[in-house]
Amino acid sequence: MHVFTDPKNFDAYLSGFLWILKLTGASAVCALVLGVLLAAMRVSPVPVLRGFGAAWVNIFRNTPLTLVIFFCYFGLFVTLGLTLSDDLFRNIYWLGVVGLSTYTAAFVCEAVRSGINTVPTGQAEAARAIGLSFAQTLRIVVLPQAARAVIAPFGSILIALCKNATIVGTIGLAESSTIMKDLINFNGDAVIPIFLVFAGTFAAVLIPTGYFFGWLANRLAVKR
Repeated sequence: MHVFTDPKNFDAYLSGFLWILKLTGASAVCALVLGVLLAAMRVSPVPVLRGFGAAWVNIFRNTPLTLVIFFCYFGLFVTLGLTLSDDLFRNIYWLGVVGLSTYTAAFVCEAVRSGINTVPTGQAEAARAIGLSFAQTLRIVVLPQAARAVIAPFGSILIALCKNATIVGTIGLAESSTIMKDLINFNGDAVIPIFLVFAGTFAAVLIPTGYFFGWLANRLAVKR
């Protein structure tokens, strides 16, 4: 553990995980919003919207995340000139958020859609009978009930998102996996301690997260 007694190494370690948490938080919010919209499209009575939602899910669920991240950098930034921040480092961060969000939204969409399918059809029929539109029915009646059924899947998606965030290091963001690689390169005699510290930090964050979402799902589960 002597590697982390060096203040520079320890600061780099903390900075790497801070970027992971920032990527996870921003991407989770964006993916949730986009995923709910896609789920609404997939159950929409409009064929074009259903087709768009299905295409999005099928494309991103069957495309490696690494390719998505590379496209955001080399396609959107390098080729098309998309700039989300004047600072290069932060621009890479936001490109990573775009890639992670669009990819994760496909999984959020399917989780929400499965939750919608657990709501009895009579609920939506009753809402339409009293004059609510499709959007109102979804927002007021269906989604609040479906939310209880998707808490556990959301926990799994969040955990996967946090681990997937390390892929953004491939386009130049100094997140935890990049820092770990650099520390190993300069401290070849401490490979196992370095690995254990980084793996242990992920476990310390994600294991309680999984238990929390499991507890919350049981707490809010519909009693039948």
